Amino acid sequence: MRLTDLDTPAIVIDLDIMERNLRSVADYTRTHRLRLRPHTKTHKIPALGRRQIELGAVGLAVAKSTEAEVMVSSGTPDLLIAYPVIGRQKLERLCRVAQETQLTVSLDSLSAARPLSDAARGAQVEIGILAEVDVGLGRVGVQPGEELLALVQSIAKLPHLKWRGIAFYPGHIKDTAAHGLEELEKLRHTVSQMVEQLTAAGFHPEIVSGGSTPLLWHSHTIPYLNEIRPGTYIFNDRNTILSGACSLAHCAATILTTVVSTAPGRMIIDGGSKTFSSDRLAGSSEITFGEIREAPEASFHKMNEEHGYIDLHNTTAQFSVGDRVHVLPNHICVAMNLHETVYGIRDGEVVETWRVEGRGKLQ
Repeated sequence: MRLTDLDTPAIVIDLDIMERNLRSVADYTRTHRLRLRPHTKTHKIPALGRRQIELGAVGLAVAKSTEAEVMVSSGTPDLLIAYPVIGRQKLERLCRVAQETQLTVSLDSLSAARPLSDAARGAQVEIGILAEVDVGLGRVGVQPGEELLALVQSIAKLPHLKWRGIAFYPGHIKDTAAHGLEELEKLRHTVSQMVEQLTAAGFHPEIVSGGSTPLLWHSHTIPYLNEIRPGTYIFNDRNTILSGACSLAHCAATILTTVVSTAPGRMIIDGGSKTFSSDRLAGSSEITFGEIREAPEASFHKMNEEHGYIDLHNTTAQFSVGDRVHVLPNHICVAMNLHETVYGIRDGEVVETWRVEGRGKLQ
């Protein structure tokens, strides 16, 4: 099937770019002796997780227990739940997953650890634990220092749990401009202090897990960091470009849409809030939901559920009803969650078709 035969709207993946992204990060982590554990929140497809494993990833990361049930089919040898797991049904799911692959959970409280220990004991499985630390984002995690040490000491006493190390997410560092570099230096200091304090207390972390796609290529400069969990790098998007972690040439995913209406200075495409993420550009007050690749000066400034409003006043490009345009989204991860199927494209041919098996897995 040709690209031109696809019904729209549809997420299309340039396979040459995606495969180059996968190889580049695999080579980088191999060169710097970093464990690569991609977060599957971006692609949500077990087959792509399998490709990441085949290229050397030590395991995969997910956020929810239902995502874990999906992603275990990738064959991952080690699965990290990078989110506190609270609730009986979720714990039961995780214990079933732990019978199929090595399972690790990051958490930041004994209130999360104790029920997990009880569930693991009931299922007769052992679950690894990473103590989650807040390094500046202010989302989840204990504070570095005594609070972290106390949590690790308590986890180490719980049956059927094995403390493996620490986890953090530096999501507050959006780029590596001047302010970002200052924050990165603070992060280096914080991680060094955490590991050295834990080691001095007799707790040597096997895993120091952190990183993000915006900081991807700086990961090797963070002392003691030995595992990274980038997700967006497989496809990239406009916000990844703004972070400085990639260029347009590294963006593999676009959303193919059809022009369904035109008027002087504007057009409507057949994709709105049910197709695109509502996320804005990072660090920008501009209201835009993606870039029209065939007319970068155009403004995708408004969405209804099925309508995308494109202002054409600043472009000389002209479009007619039935024309097709590719939109580079601001945030590809959320857009993936809206689509049942995505298509891998090479030389204008659809050569891969994937169900987005992890979409809608909220529990």
